[in-house]
Amino acid sequence: MTIHWCGAGLSAIPGLRRLIKAGHEVTVWNRTLSKAEEAVGDLTNRLMVFDFDQLATEVQKDDIVISMLPGDWHVPLAEMCVNKSAHFVSSSYIAPEMRELHAKALLHGVACVNEIGLDPGIDHLMAHHLIADYRASAAYDPENDLSFISYCGGIPKHPNPFRYKFSWSPLGVLKALRSPSRSIRDFAELNVARPWDAISSYTAPLSTPESFEVYPNRDSLPFMDDYQFEPSWRVKEFVRGTLRLNGWTEAWKDVFAEIETLEGPEGDARLKEMSDTFWAENAYEENEPDRVVLCVALKAEKAGAAVWHKTFVMDAWGDARGTAMARLVSNPVALAVEAVINREIPAGVSPAPHDPALVRRFLSEVNQLAQHLQVVDHM
Repeated sequence: MTIHWCGAGLSAIPGLRRLIKAGHEVTVWNRTLSKAEEAVGDLTNRLMVFDFDQLATEVQKDDIVISMLPGDWHVPLAEMCVNKSAHFVSSSYIAPEMRELHAKALLHGVACVNEIGLDPGIDHLMAHHLIADYRASAAYDPENDLSFISYCGGIPKHPNPFRYKFSWSPLGVLKALRSPSRSIRDFAELNVARPWDAISSYTAPLSTPESFEVYPNRDSLPFMDDYQFEPSWRVKEFVRGTLRLNGWTEAWKDVFAEIETLEGPEGDARLKEMSDTFWAENAYEENEPDRVVLCVALKAEKAGAAVWHKTFVMDAWGDARGTAMARLVSNPVALAVEAVINREIPAGVSPAPHDPALVRRFLSEVNQLAQHLQVVDHM
């Protein structure tokens, strides 16, 4: 069995090195060979220039292909894997085209694991843990009102005037700002055209509580199924969102105003221009520490009073091991690869695992990656 790791960018390196050091047979495929050599050349010489057709020739039954490439590569790679009875792992959200591969993956007995990075990924594991904990508690009652929040953000450890720094091209962040979101607030669906229309304040229960600006991200509602919320449950709030430093809205107000006016090819060109400027002005310096904060909480209320309320809170920052973002995105991918090797993840297209034993094991590993991880019981 060979692991084919595609993409040796910054966010991929810690997990990739982990698998090679563990003695797995890993071939690294990257568009630029020199960058792959820089990343893992001290550990392996199994380095290939990424070429889809050549990769497809090399992949054998039961091999595992990991895609840490741009999003439009995931589905073609997964489809190739399924056709060759090989497994597939990615940290990205499951696209509708990926979901369509589920039946065929089942038929071929192969796992296509997605959403197993930081967000999505570690946040899913925390959600599964909290919901299982709540279901097993004396406070559990199908009539309770439930509030679920999940906020994650990569932020500079040392704040700058722009209140944000970039680990890679800002284009993805700018495009996300043009996306609508769907969540639940006060028992009703909340649809927002632009993130800045729904910014609120959230206080993270860190050792020293710290407040952040937060906003809903993408469509939160499908995750109620993945988190095994019962259709009959009374859901007061359900939101998966993004976390930013206080002052971010003010620092970015001109950016928001301009994004609102951009349309068509000219708009895309201007977005690329803005991205290049932000990269020049607000990229991380070499060895400058980044920071990741993730909070996932579940609260149950009866007659307006809380009867169960716990929050997972994680705080991590760049250190001698590299950036927090790279550690927290790529190591869960490596854990998923090893779980696939051990046949611990069922066939089909799936997000981060629900299995309680895997959830506990993965979160125990995450505890080694973050400087601070705890479950706060608010009761």
